[in-house]
Amino acid sequence: MPAPDPQPDAQPDPQHYFTAQPASADERRELTVRLAGRDVTVTTARGVFSGDRLDKGTAVLLPVLEEDPGAADRAGDVLDLGCGWGPVALSLALLRPRQVVHAVDVNERALDLVRRNAERLGVEVRASLPEAVDPALRFAEVWSNPPIRIGKEALHELLLQWLPRLAPGGRAHLVVQKNLGADSLQTWLASGVLPGTRTERTKTSKGFRVLTVSRED
Repeated sequence: MPAPDPQPDAQPDPQHYFTAQPASADERRELTVRLAGRDVTVTTARGVFSGDRLDKGTAVLLPVLEEDPGAADRAGDVLDLGCGWGPVALSLALLRPRQVVHAVDVNERALDLVRRNAERLGVEVRASLPEAVDPALRFAEVWSNPPIRIGKEALHELLLQWLPRLAPGGRAHLVVQKNLGADSLQTWLASGVLPGTRTERTKTSKGFRVLTVSRED
């Protein structure tokens, strides 16, 4: 669900986007990454998004999360849409102990990794398949490195499924590579497809845009 790493030689695995149980061998590995201002060791695996590193788009998005003033005191539900092995969800859980962190992915291997990594770090993350999330639940925030390569129509369908679930005053933060259509996505989001919201570019870094969708009602 998050966009593949933009390195020229990166070959996205289509199983990650469309297969609940990847056919590739479940070869797990340890990875040391910096999340929430600290170095942590997590478990990753083949068959999940960016299983051998922290991808560049997520690395651009995380500082937006980490530098948000007053976030530690907020309550409510927050969502990592397309969680992979969990860097965004784990960062949210480490930094925001009063919030309920949800992580959604189509890939069951990824969800298992999120649960294991959360337990290892001593935090709680509710990792679920999309259809297992209570449809009545509303989110104070949505964070996502969305799957641009699934195609425009499928991407729009995905965003129209989840972004209307922002609570009043809620915000969604999406990181998208400029060369993979960040500006056209911003234009589409601002075109009225999500009534009662406004969309703005809040960060540009290393060839990526962070688009923030704010619910105003």
